[in-house]
Amino acid sequence: MAEPSAHPRPYRPKMAERIAYRLEREIVAAGFPVGHVLGSEADLMTRLQISRAVLREAVRVLEHHGVATMRRGPSGGLVVTPPPNSAAVLASSLMLEFMNASPQHVFEARSALDLKCAELAAERIDEAGIALLRKTLALARDTQATGGLGDHTTHMVLAELSGNPAMVLFVEALAQLSRTGRGRTATPEAAADVRRAHDRIAEAVIAGDASLARFRMRAHLSAIGR
Repeated sequence: MAEPSAHPRPYRPKMAERIAYRLEREIVAAGFPVGHVLGSEADLMTRLQISRAVLREAVRVLEHHGVATMRRGPSGGLVVTPPPNSAAVLASSLMLEFMNASPQHVFEARSALDLKCAELAAERIDEAGIALLRKTLALARDTQATGGLGDHTTHMVLAELSGNPAMVLFVEALAQLSRTGRGRTATPEAAADVRRAHDRIAEAVIAGDASLARFRMRAHLSAIGR
């Protein structure tokens, strides 16, 4: 009986996986044209020189990734769809759980991101962003007035105002692993502290003062860390 090889063969993706990857690259190269039909089932089988079974398995991969779906009917075909943000967030959260990321690890990573988001938001905010930030703070005050401590919404909006989509994704992913108020009582005093901190950070961001926004965010994070 032959001994098992000390160097197992590298994994070779199946045909359907390779086809799915090829179609994903086409979608990205085209600028992710949501709603665009890549082709009917028959067209794709002919163009890619594959069987119906392989195509349908590749489509299942694309649908699982949330980048395309097969629409049935006379005007149907493989349609480009917007990938759900939740899928990437869930995958990132699961990976951090798998890596045994502690609350301290998550807090350190979030702090670094929050500091940069506050800085970039102050540099890039416009009138629409100012209106969004003020609306977000008003909604947060309503939540706190009913006994809540607050949530991650203000931090998420600052990530959005940074103009960096990677920041939005990573802040949201880390937020899944850190729950506001964990180990902290939602007292009126605590809610007031959070509200004042967010208001002061927002004032600096709206004023376009990146250094002050970063300084106030650091003070807020230091208080949360304690």
